[in-house]
Amino acid sequence: MNKASIVILNWNGIQYIKQFLPIVIENSIIPGIEIVLVDNSSTDNSVEYVRANFPFIRIIQLEKNYGFALGYNKSLEQLDSEYYIILNSDVEVSKTWIDPILKYMDTNPDVGACMPKLRWYYDRDSFEYSGAAGGFIDKYGYPFCRGRIFNTVEKDNGQYDNVKDIFWATGACFFVRAQTFRKVGGFDARFFAHMEEIDLCWRMKLNGNKIVFLPFVTVFHVGGGALPKENSHKTYLNFRNNLFLLVKNLPSNRLIKTIILRLLLDYLAAMYYIVNFRLTFFCAIIKAHINFCINLPYLIKYRKANSLLINGKFIFPEVLNKCLVSEYFYKKKKTYSEIVDN
Repeated sequence: MNKASIVILNWNGIQYIKQFLPIVIENSIIPGIEIVLVDNSSTDNSVEYVRANFPFIRIIQLEKNYGFALGYNKSLEQLDSEYYIILNSDVEVSKTWIDPILKYMDTNPDVGACMPKLRWYYDRDSFEYSGAAGGFIDKYGYPFCRGRIFNTVEKDNGQYDNVKDIFWATGACFFVRAQTFRKVGGFDARFFAHMEEIDLCWRMKLNGNKIVFLPFVTVFHVGGGALPKENSHKTYLNFRNNLFLLVKNLPSNRLIKTIILRLLLDYLAAMYYIVNFRLTFFCAIIKAHINFCINLPYLIKYRKANSLLINGKFIFPEVLNKCLVSEYFYKKKKTYSEIVDN
């Protein structure tokens, strides 16, 4: 058994493979650590490039593009390691990025997953949108980070340099205990991409595991490698998957009220896109709600199978008992410290 597998999912990302894979290799020469490239049926010769230049890297080729969630599920089940290190192909790692996190997890067996500090590759003093200094949600399921609320991203001035229990860790650089990953069922393939790590972390927390942010390791993320932030399909996935994770994981006494209010807030967002003549984004939200309704039988079936686990717990200190939309847009509070610490 390996100590850890660094698993990089690739789909037509040869530019990132050329740019960042050599850095991963240089900074990951540790006994018991293997590097695995999982290819989602790329057509840009990225697999051929890795074979020719890095023949020691294990390659798992998938027959089609399964997306982030199922692509990782199909590959991780083939690995025999104590830990999985899920790493986006557009991440630049630092020299000592593995040992400190694995040592922390070794000495804290109740921790299911960890993440390092995420800064932006193009502005290296700023946090990066997709993870920053650890992820949280509000009571309506809106995700946010220490260092990033909606589109407001902070500079990293050391304001979040403490070890912190968080609600979710970013899939851009995600250290997870393999046994825990398997126990809670891995990623939900129906998510395809986006928020599948939040759903996974929520299930791990329901299972009694901690998710932790560790500030003593920093990596740099390009972001938007597969789908740019301003992309209507990304909007569709985010709105749909957010509803998925609420129905799957909220306890019954909070579910109906939360979903109704969340749908109303979604329609306000849709109206914003109409007013600003962004019809494709309006349509993305409507399409997300339609697909959510189509998938309700699956979501209800999941809830029934896990009813005791779900209904037993929800009061996590990492859940903000406020409406993030109101705090940010109405009260004009733009940072984690303003909204949570105050």
